[in-house]
Amino acid sequence: MSKGPISTFIQEHYLHFNSAALVDAAKGYETHLLEGGKMMITLAGAMSTAELGKSLAEMIRQDKVQIISCTGANLEEDIMNLVAHSHYKRVPHYRDLSPQDEWDLLENHYNRVTDTCIPEEEAFRRLQKHLYKVWNDADSTGERYFPHEFMYKMLLSKELEQYYEIDPKNSWMLAAAEKNLPIIVPGWEDSTMGNIFASYCIKGQFKPTTMKSGIEYMMWLSDWYVKNSEGKGVGFFQIGGGIAGDFPICVVPMLYQDMEMENIPFWSYFCQISDSTTSYGSYSGAVPNEKITWGKLDIHTPKFIVESDATIVVPLIFAYLLGW
Repeated sequence: MSKGPISTFIQEHYLHFNSAALVDAAKGYETHLLEGGKMMITLAGAMSTAELGKSLAEMIRQDKVQIISCTGANLEEDIMNLVAHSHYKRVPHYRDLSPQDEWDLLENHYNRVTDTCIPEEEAFRRLQKHLYKVWNDADSTGERYFPHEFMYKMLLSKELEQYYEIDPKNSWMLAAAEKNLPIIVPGWEDSTMGNIFASYCIKGQFKPTTMKSGIEYMMWLSDWYVKNSEGKGVGFFQIGGGIAGDFPICVVPMLYQDMEMENIPFWSYFCQISDSTTSYGSYSGAVPNEKITWGKLDIHTPKFIVESDATIVVPLIFAYLLGW
């Protein structure tokens, strides 16, 4: 693939330290795909609110990612940005906010994520209204789905099109729904929509079992991994730390140790983009070699770590992979 100006720039100027690691990771990702490998991308933090969809959606459309693991927040916040973008409030001086300033944001129904405030009414409640319908339809007929499948149903119904406030090609969830891309959402209940669903269950309106669980996600992922790890195998591109990465990477040692599948391949590429540095007991900041001892990576697995801000690094890596 011919490379555009962004790719040319980083190859010419990103020659040392974290910048060189960025280029090495991008080239390793590209090689993995060219040799027939598949890739999992894991999304932690607030990458959807950071509008990673501007590049991730095209990665999905061009088949440069085969499966995603993300937090419940990233699952919902991409759609919130799709339907309520103009109502978001940016606070560039967020470091100077006093407790009273923060309280005033709450009173005005803004929830702050660093320098960006998500509008409650236009984002959370707008989604809640439409998700209630797909949740209720399933609950009343005894059907059960995963959290991301409910989101796909809502998006593919086109009921949200009336609210679109960004170019839909920049929504990674819409791109994923249109491809029916597999998504793993560990700990989904730790999200706004997860909390809302729980509240309906507490009120007796829905059955908790209408929503498929994290255990079922792990069971599904184990089956997917067995079917997709032949040949070059499956790579692991981890954005941030936390459960979005911790949960799916464990499928390999589970299959090997607990299911006694002694020939199951290790993850065949690993990269982590994180500003979490190695420290006492930090898993998010652990160097890739530590994962060898847990049976997740092989000695020969290509391993990369870029200790930097994912909102800067990841769009550049994706731009390289897309030839921009």
